[in-house]
Amino acid sequence: MNAPDRYERFVVPEGTKKVSFEKDTKIMNAASFTIEREDHTVGNILRMQLHRDPNVLFAGYKLPHPLQYKIIVRIHTASQSSPTQAYTQAVNDLDKELENLKQAFEDEKNRYEERLKQGY
Repeated sequence: MNAPDRYERFVVPEGTKKVSFEKDTKIMNAASFTIEREDHTVGNILRMQLHRDPNVLFAGYKLPHPLQYKIIVRIHTASQSSPTQAYTQAVNDLDKELENLKQAFEDEKNRYEERLKQGY
């Protein structure tokens, strides 16, 4: 069959950067970030986080082709910010949100296990 191996969807090849940056030559404060081995899951959540930033004028992503395992995120910011700053802030904010979600889940799981031990 012509389908690539499953591991190629997740494993970044040797010598390939996970994230690459390309500044837009026509629009000030605009850039594209190519993120290897990611899909709509990361693209959409990153786009939504970028939209929360008041300095971001445009944020969008695309999958170039279904058999190419990468996304291209385009960011256009206001003059007081840069696309790199917006991208970094969005990733850091998502990291904090996911850490909070993980902690809330673990706390609830522990509470549930305690109630089971007590016979509830």
